[in-house]
Amino acid sequence: MVSPGTAVWPAVLSVVLVALATIGVGAVGLRLSRTTSDFYVASRMISPRWNASAICGEYLSAASFLGVAGLVLTFGVDILWYAVGYTAGYLVLLALVAAPLRRSGAYTLPDFAEIRLGSRTVRRLASLLVVGIGWLYLLPQFQGAGLALRTVTGAPRWVGGLVVGFVVLLSVVAGGMRSVTFVQAFQFWLKLTAIAVPVVVLAVAWRSDGAPDAAASGVPTAREVTTVRLPDAVRIRVEEPVTVRLVGLLDDVPTDGDVRLEPGITVLGAGSEVRLPAGAAVPHIEGVRASDGQAWAQPNSGAGGRDHPTYRLYSLLLALFFGTMGLPHVLVRFYTNPDGRAARRTTLVVIGLLGAFYLFPPFYGAMGRLYAPDLLLTGRTDAVVLLLPARMLPEPWATPVSMLLTAGAFAAFLSTSSGLTVSVAGVLSQDLLRGRLRSSVRGFRFGAALAVAVPTLLSFATLRTSLADTVGLAFAVAASTFCPLLVLGIWWRGLTRTGALAGLLVGGTLASTAVLVTIAFGTSLSGSGTTVGSAAGFVGALLAQPAAWTVPTAFAVMVGVSLITRTSVPASVGRTMVRLHTPERLVLDRGPFRREP
Repeated sequence: MVSPGTAVWPAVLSVVLVALATIGVGAVGLRLSRTTSDFYVASRMISPRWNASAICGEYLSAASFLGVAGLVLTFGVDILWYAVGYTAGYLVLLALVAAPLRRSGAYTLPDFAEIRLGSRTVRRLASLLVVGIGWLYLLPQFQGAGLALRTVTGAPRWVGGLVVGFVVLLSVVAGGMRSVTFVQAFQFWLKLTAIAVPVVVLAVAWRSDGAPDAAASGVPTAREVTTVRLPDAVRIRVEEPVTVRLVGLLDDVPTDGDVRLEPGITVLGAGSEVRLPAGAAVPHIEGVRASDGQAWAQPNSGAGGRDHPTYRLYSLLLALFFGTMGLPHVLVRFYTNPDGRAARRTTLVVIGLLGAFYLFPPFYGAMGRLYAPDLLLTGRTDAVVLLLPARMLPEPWATPVSMLLTAGAFAAFLSTSSGLTVSVAGVLSQDLLRGRLRSSVRGFRFGAALAVAVPTLLSFATLRTSLADTVGLAFAVAASTFCPLLVLGIWWRGLTRTGALAGLLVGGTLASTAVLVTIAFGTSLSGSGTTVGSAAGFVGALLAQPAAWTVPTAFAVMVGVSLITRTSVPASVGRTMVRLHTPERLVLDRGPFRREP
């Protein structure tokens, strides 16, 4: 939350300018979108470079702009695997899915499921999964918007979610996919500029301060007298005795004065104000342990108290590598390319652009350990990117840098939310609202409103996971469902309707259950080593990172059930496989293989 006396108008101006630019660029699509194809896939005429910018715009979400830096601050260099996984997932998509998926001629993932398997039942299940994954991915965008707006203006948390939902809805209903393409391409370059330029300024300030080394420090300590306000009640872990000035509730006891916090778990009430003396070790929220600089900078060390780090690492990578190809808002982008070759070129450009972006978030995490360690007391480490300018720069430099970062953060929320809204609205309008409204375009717009409304309402609740962790769970669900469907559907003729249905049900049920338990109970099941035993801690790790066991299970079920139900192989499988794997230049201009306009 902002400090008293902090100017709020620069942050509000940043949000307003980004919102107006988004609505203005989206309105251009209204003049260009006239047909159903315009609304769903931009008439399949988006060039690779333009499409790559749009893909990066919607892919670089709150988890990338804010969440990665917050996790680096908390858990150290292990979190860099998030950036690696987010980018490398496109290599898998490039090799296995991009071109065949574009040649399928489908609008959405459920379209592909029906084209490949000839089953309305599989299509309906795929539709439910698209909506579920989309809402799960949208939730941290609205939560992040609330956190960002509260951090820079002090507004209630629900305001940010409403602002993002309103702007996204306006831009999407204006012109569908064509409109969103313009918006997301613009927002990607805004995000890249917003996260890269401040690094230069902050690096100069860091050098002027003697270039302190985050890896060489001990446990995070307050560099100067620091006052922390707690918007919510928190359970904190005290590693070593520390005397602080507290105004508020300490273990439900009203307190006003200096108190000595002894090692152990302590509860601070909502609205409490804690003043840390210079040089004091910062208490951490319960689910995080204090770690010295060497552990923080050591890969696979379990810094921050996350148990079973090796399992978590490989399960996370599996989710990110294989979940990318199953994200509905990413895949729908490949349907907008003119052909399969353009889809491959788009993927290559995406990898380069993502690699450039992910060079910067780790810097903010490292600077946060030095200049904003008090965030470990509140648990709101996702705010570190937004708070660093005020911590590191004097005025008048802090204000414009903070404005730029705020603009970039809201561009991240808006662009990702726009892409997810398009993908969810497309499925809702085709499978839930088809025939209920006069036109498919009207159905798309109604579906967009429903796609935004549900996660906006859910965002009013408090998540027990960080932004990046919540997005990682969405990747795990996608990897456990659509990844086996796409890989086997594209490359194995033996996949049957029954096998696909069984695999989607098993993978989706297992992954979704793990996600719901993790979001509901958070760190109480993630295994901190003190509140739960080692067995429970491992169960918590399995639930927090489920991809390592849910993805192989889904593949095994699809293959096994298909082998025992070979009679349900679609009769049209030969024709479909030819369509998926035949280069466009060889496609006949007649019958089921005619070239699309």
